[in-house]
Formats: sequence, C-alpha cells, structure tokens
Amino acid sequence: MTTPVLETRRLEAGYGKKRVVHGIDLALREGEILLVLGHNGAGKTTLMRAIFGLDPPVAGEVRFQGQDITGRTPAANVAAGLAFVPQGHGIFRTLTVQDNLELGAFAETDPSKVTERLESVFSLFPILKERAKQVAGTLSGGQQQMLAIGMALMHGPRVLILDEPSIGLAPNLVERVMQSIVAINQRFGTSILMVEQNLALSLPIASRAVVIKTGTVVYEGDPEPLNDHVRLMQLF
Repeated sequence: MTTPVLETRRLEAGYGKKRVVHGIDLALREGEILLVLGHNGAGKTTLMRAIFGLDPPVAGEVRFQGQDITGRTPAANVAAGLAFVPQGHGIFRTLTVQDNLELGAFAETDPSKVTERLESVFSLFPILKERAKQVAGTLSGGQQQMLAIGMALMHGPRVLILDEPSIGLAPNLVERVMQSIVAINQRFGTSILMVEQNLALSLPIASRAVVIKTGTVVYEGDPEPLNDHVRLMQLF
C-alpha cells in the first residue's frame, strides 16, 4: 500500500492532565474522504485539533506526506498543504466575503495563484461571487460555512480537515455543503478528513469510515455497514 497522505500513530491528546484521545491510529489515503463518527464527547474534535497542531498531542505521532509533523504549528501546517475548518464557520464576520477569501491565502506569495484559487472558489460556490462585497457576518449560516471552506481552499491544500461542517444548518443546506465536499474531492483531488454527525448525508459520500468511542477507534472500514442503525448504536 502507498504511504497515507495523513496519519496518526498511537496518538494521545487532551487538556491539561485529562486524556481524551487514547492511542489512536488513523490513516487518510490519497484522494479519499475519510469520515470520523462518534457520540458527543468521544474525542473527535480533540483528535482533529491535535492533528492540526492547535492542541499538540501528549504522545504518539502525526505524519503528513510521510514526514513527522507532531506538534508543528498550524501556520507551518497550512504552508505545507494542510487546512482545517473548525466548528462554527471560523470567518471574519466584519470583513467582506472577498476580504475573507484573500486572507485565506495569507501564505501564498504568488498573486497569480491567489487569483486562480479565488476563481476556483467562486466556481465552486457561485453565491460567494454574487456576494463578494457583502459583509460576511450578514450571510446565512450555510453561506458562512461555504465561505469558511472557501477560505481553507485558498491555501491550495492537499488535505482538508472538516469538523462537523453541517452543524447548525438547515437540512437543505447540509445537502448543499455535502455536495460541495464531493466536488472539492473530485475536482481538486483534495483528500478530506471529516467529522460529521449527519449520517444520512455523510455516509454515502465517504470512501471509508472510522468510529471513535471514548477516545479509541472501535470501527474502521467500509461505511456501508454503518447504515444499519442497530450495528451503529452498538458501536456508539
């Protein structure tokens, strides 16, 4: 098998003396959508933050493109091609849509690439182009989520980490966001690591799935068996 584009090895993470993630091995393959599931408090967000460097792990390794990046700063990870969209949109609410997107490309020194990526984001999310001069805080929840994802894409990432992109959105907007995730994966070849609670819309788009329970992996493999609610509840 080829080397995973992103992986954790016996990763442990938490807050202070409290361990939340206990020895997790996880591997994201090139070009796939890996879905991470689990009940509230299972350690999913802690895992994502530890991978990205927001809360450095207390043990184990994070490897990106075959290199050990354990504890590396988020800024260095962004520059290397790793992007993270946290819960709650993560936008600059008082700036315009276009200002937000251009700030998303802060690590890019080539103006032509910034322009190219901006057009790619506008192609993916036409509503953002229509509202380029609108203040971001006045957008709908779904549009703010699209903007947050668009900002991450302005880095030109090889891997995109999404932490519950559907949270707080109406069902029709969740479907639109999931469609955009598939488009990002297929159009740009971006590998995606996604935490998500909406099983009905996230399982069909996943290449593989991982279920986490109390900070440990209890299932890894084909997402299809997880459509069996009895099986899924047993795992949760």
